[in-house]
Amino acid sequence: MAEAALTLEDVPREELESAVIRFAGDSGDGMQLTGGRFTETTALAGNDLTTFPDFPAEIRAPIGTTYGVSAFQINFGSRNVMTSGDVPDVLVCMNPAALKVNIGDLREGGLVIVDTGTFNDKNLQKAGYDANPLDDDSLSRYRVMAIDISKLTLEAVKECDVSKKEGLRAKNLWTLGLIYWLYDRDIVATVNWLDTKFKKLPNIAAANIACLKAGHAFGETAELPDGALVYEIKPATFQPGLYRTVTGTEALAWGLVAGAKLADLRLVFSSYPITPASSVLHVLARLKAYDVVTFQAEDEIAAAGAAIGASYAGALGVTSSSGPGVALKTEALGLAITAELPLILVNSQRAGPSTGMPTKTEQSDLYLAVYGRNADAPLVVLAARSSADAFDVAIEAVRLATRYMTPVVVLTDTFIANAAEPWRLPDVGALEPFPVEFRTETDGFQPYERDPETLARPWVRPGTPGLEHRIGGLEKDYATGNVSYDPENHQRMTDVRHEKIARIANDIPEQAVDQGPESGPLAVVGWGSTYGPISRAVERSRKERGISVSHIHLRHLSPLPRNLGALLAGFDRVLVPEMNMGQLTTVLRSRYLVPAESLPKVTGKPFKIVEIMDGIRAHSEA
Repeated sequence: MAEAALTLEDVPREELESAVIRFAGDSGDGMQLTGGRFTETTALAGNDLTTFPDFPAEIRAPIGTTYGVSAFQINFGSRNVMTSGDVPDVLVCMNPAALKVNIGDLREGGLVIVDTGTFNDKNLQKAGYDANPLDDDSLSRYRVMAIDISKLTLEAVKECDVSKKEGLRAKNLWTLGLIYWLYDRDIVATVNWLDTKFKKLPNIAAANIACLKAGHAFGETAELPDGALVYEIKPATFQPGLYRTVTGTEALAWGLVAGAKLADLRLVFSSYPITPASSVLHVLARLKAYDVVTFQAEDEIAAAGAAIGASYAGALGVTSSSGPGVALKTEALGLAITAELPLILVNSQRAGPSTGMPTKTEQSDLYLAVYGRNADAPLVVLAARSSADAFDVAIEAVRLATRYMTPVVVLTDTFIANAAEPWRLPDVGALEPFPVEFRTETDGFQPYERDPETLARPWVRPGTPGLEHRIGGLEKDYATGNVSYDPENHQRMTDVRHEKIARIANDIPEQAVDQGPESGPLAVVGWGSTYGPISRAVERSRKERGISVSHIHLRHLSPLPRNLGALLAGFDRVLVPEMNMGQLTTVLRSRYLVPAESLPKVTGKPFKIVEIMDGIRAHSEA
């Protein structure tokens, strides 16, 4: 006879160091909201965390199809969390399509929670199932909680003044309540949030709160399947300070505002909507009180032109886009380079050429950032390594753009833009100002006379008496800025534009080794959002496998740190994991002639730790 299912009294809470949960459902099932609420509650519980929102590319895919599946994954724990997790421990599926798309990622023995109320013949057919997977052995590798969440949701809202359709919309809150119980989360913050969000719709607030509480109560009274456990994860140890969760988009936007304040400039942000870069405009549009001007242009080229015009007028011009839009802005970048005006271009990279996969992540615009302009047109390229790091990178972009009168490209990607992590609020008073000094002296003024240290030309506000000068896209005379077609002058101007960017290497930190020895058999070199999985992979390879390996991560990609060549020369082999087909690998080989090998991944998803560990093992044994 089979053993009876366990009740709450029989199952003590098991203490875990970390856990990975993925919520998955149709685009209209509120998976991003569910994940966001769990993220807030988990942060309030004192856990470290990293999230991975995964959106469908289709704006309105047919309901119940695999094309419309939306997911949100969170890795949280009592230790330092640096990735969103290789594989989920718990998978919540609101319909058959969500199960079809995500079940292959769940770890063996993991818990899958499904809403049986959606597993009807129509939805099974839409998801591509020939038979109901809940009725056969296809899920035998996992622990299954099959619950008619739809029915229980309607029961929870029957006393609320809502329609059946409105009531069913709250089933994500019912599910969230159950997950809160499984992981010992407090529901109070979410109740308060629902009261605030639906303040003008008290019946909707009541329905959602009722569902949240019903899901939590179900966990307290339900019979759990054999082997199912409830869990406790202790708070992580953080450096003392005030923290909040932050996405890369938020951190970047706030960093731009902070940088503009440190430079004593007005921030003018001009962009055209494109996924996933549009959210930067959304954040900055709410910050007008901080001397921020936002402008949604009619197209990508106009957005770049408006930002350049703002810089010409004495503000900090910033524009943003993703790969296809950045390609359209390249001519404008050339104008900013030859006019030698500060400009910041934020590139939130996404997968594929052309339209590609707009909601998936990739790092394939490095060539575009470093080399992607006509003629010899060098500029500065920086890359954020995490959501929180985007704040510091944005400030650095402002500093370099204004000090050297040059465009700066800031590379993030879809993962960084959407992912959230705890961020310790900086002491704003401790940030070092770098106020801009506009030229006002008329004596001996030449518009392209250069600072002997930075080679930057003077920045003059239009209308300054006695400092009228010519500016534009045609080649300039080295001193006067007048149009020049002289061959020797063009060579000189090209040389000085290169030298100005090259000298920035003396104004940035030398490259440090993030982990491991400063020389040895193998270095793993990365940039951007690969930081988390590389760091964990190197740490585990060293501790668990005894491999001598180091981790080097680049923030400054153009110019590269002045000591990087000598540092890389100290390693026998260099492995470069990146979400492209080997772009940084090519840069390092051509610049330093090092034996760099690419570890590419272009699936639209971030690296897993184990993928990099396998690459480390293969190259350490070579």
